[in-house]
Amino acid sequence: MNIFKRAKHINFNSYAGFTKDNFILGKDETITPKFTKIFGLNYAVNIYYLKIEKPELNLEENCINIHLPMSFRKKNNQNLVDIILNKMYTKIAENEVENIMEQARHEFGFAPEDYEIKKIPSTLANCNKDLQSITINPYIVMYSKQIIEYIIYHEFCHLKYKNHSKKFYDMLKKYIPNYENIAKQIPNLKY
Repeated sequence: MNIFKRAKHINFNSYAGFTKDNFILGKDETITPKFTKIFGLNYAVNIYYLKIEKPELNLEENCINIHLPMSFRKKNNQNLVDIILNKMYTKIAENEVENIMEQARHEFGFAPEDYEIKKIPSTLANCNKDLQSITINPYIVMYSKQIIEYIIYHEFCHLKYKNHSKKFYDMLKKYIPNYENIAKQIPNLKY
């Protein structure tokens, strides 16, 4: 029996890159995460095996579809999927963080000597006041744009004040008046 006759529920037009020639029925349910966030919105993570040469990622409304070559089907692809998602977050962060950094430069009237987007264990961002640099974890884009802006502005304030002093919070309040409410949304995160 033709596999596509049994798969009537699949709408090939709704999946970028899927055709009857390259689609393999089913998705890999063994790989995590099943869901993730981008800008605070939930996205399902789906892994499909296709007749393709190299891995692909298609970001669609509420779905992150990762397409892997059929030759990968019998392998443990957890690390590969983690790398693909990290690259996706890094690419999104490069655009979003640059926009917020430019906005912050304009508002504060100063900027770090350098900033980088780099995976940092257990923290979303940090500032090295001595080097005048800021490091942003690409996974910051899992949070809402309001939270991302707050964290970057928080790090900008650390360029002037190393500690969480009254002057530090006065400066932060000047640029993010509702910072306390935003901070309550992320109580267990380090930045």
